Amino acid sequence: MKVTTKGHTVIIKDTEGDIVAFLDKINSQYNSFKEHNLILDISHDKSVDVKSIKIFSDLAKKHKKEKKSIVFVVSDIDYNKVPMSIIVVPTQLEAQDLIEMDEIERDLGF
Repeated sequence: MKVTTKGHTVIIKDTEGDIVAFLDKINSQYNSFKEHNLILDISHDKSVDVKSIKIFSDLAKKHKKEKKSIVFVVSDIDYNKVPMSIIVVPTQLEAQDLIEMDEIERDLGF
């Protein structure tokens, strides 16, 4: 797991290729991330599918209650089959753009 901070956003990249272990590590260290927007980059793990993305549902809901954004970076997935509660994009740049838009909406009171 590689952690990078860029302004109000923390980028966490899975380096092991084990999606369940990645989720466990994030949950165990959540208190250090909860005040930041999160980008969870699991794009290098080619075995990720919609079913494995769904295990992050509880984390996504918990983070949204903190009034922060959480975006997943996953390549080669059918984005239409991902639940609406989980935001998935193909690149980190798109994830950062989405978070910026969310920040603007929060600043405007939406």
